[in-house]
Amino acid sequence: MAILGSLFQSNQQMNKMNPRIDGFLRKAKKWRDEFEELRMVCLDCGLTEELKWGKPCYRYQESNIVLIHGFKDYCALLFFKGALLKDPSGILIQQTENVQAVRQIRFTNLRDVVKMRPILKAYIKEAKEKAGLEVSYKKTLEFAVPEEFENRLVESPALKKAFDALTPGRQRGYLLYFSAAKQSKTREARVEKCVPQILNGKGLND
Repeated sequence: MAILGSLFQSNQQMNKMNPRIDGFLRKAKKWRDEFEELRMVCLDCGLTEELKWGKPCYRYQESNIVLIHGFKDYCALLFFKGALLKDPSGILIQQTENVQAVRQIRFTNLRDVVKMRPILKAYIKEAKEKAGLEVSYKKTLEFAVPEEFENRLVESPALKKAFDALTPGRQRGYLLYFSAAKQSKTREARVEKCVPQILNGKGLND
């Protein structure tokens, strides 16, 4: 019976596999074994497999639950609404202080992925249960406005009016982009580059 159950589970996984993810894995030069193991974990949890943003993305009903991606020093299972999870194992990582909803679980070898299978499934189960909930985002006013941009807003009422007219998401995008630069000179350059876009009512990536 155990063998039949295992075969049945294997067939279920095969039926859910997206050929586009097979292509992604074939091209993966690093972390391929880890990606494949994480893929099986996600499929075991009844998630729908898609390729989004060039990465394996797993959805439940109409919600994105997790994304598999790799970096130079680690690969990760990214939870889109990780901030809502309880994280009893203390393994969720907030990439930067400005990242609000997303959290990562990072891996540097296949052994750790296999070892954490039960924990990962528990986290994914909770993420599915909370898929319909909304993350409480900070308001734009709670984000720091870099001095270089603040000066330009004071100098140009037209720029301030245009920035205030942007959607909160577009405003946050600019503030995070400006603040990410460590040197004042770089922040000034970014501000100057974006002024025409702001005046045209466009967001950073429009």
